[in-house]
Amino acid sequence: MTQGGVSSVSVLVGIFRIARGRADGVGCFGASSRSFLSSLAPLVALPLVGAAFGLIQDGFRPALTGLAMTVCALLTPAVVSYELARFWKRTDAWTRFATAFNWCEWILPVAACLLMVPLSVAIGAGLSESAASLVLLGCLGLYGIWLHWFLARKALGLSGLRAVALVFLVNLATAVVIMAPRLLVNEPG
Repeated sequence: MTQGGVSSVSVLVGIFRIARGRADGVGCFGASSRSFLSSLAPLVALPLVGAAFGLIQDGFRPALTGLAMTVCALLTPAVVSYELARFWKRTDAWTRFATAFNWCEWILPVAACLLMVPLSVAIGAGLSESAASLVLLGCLGLYGIWLHWFLARKALGLSGLRAVALVFLVNLATAVVIMAPRLLVNEPG
């Protein structure tokens, strides 16, 4: 089975290589618009399923509002990174970067599962659940930031400082997209 002209095996190999910090994993991803759209499909599918369940439980408006907010948050990294790539004259590499970025988002839930094994042993040995949660979130946060920085460096060919700027701006914009509607709804007046 292929994803935008690239085999599923190639995508899995790329994800595994990038997860371990190997730059050659970037070449396992397609650089076409079809590859990019294929990488978005599973990321959008889960919120669609959630919205379908939300229609049953919460009703039409809350389900669709949640879906719209989630899709906007999923697309924000692509929009912001494209504009930065355009500014830095790296648009020729952007499609492969965005495709790899989307596929590599699946590394984080796998990493969370792997981290939960030693943390559950630590909880059994006396570590509090709140401390274990902080360790889990801290490790995932740091790894996620490194992962995005690594992809910016290797897939877009950015300097370390530009990769830091890209990661910061992508995450800031995503946080604004996620938080702004909530803040506006809860605003008095």
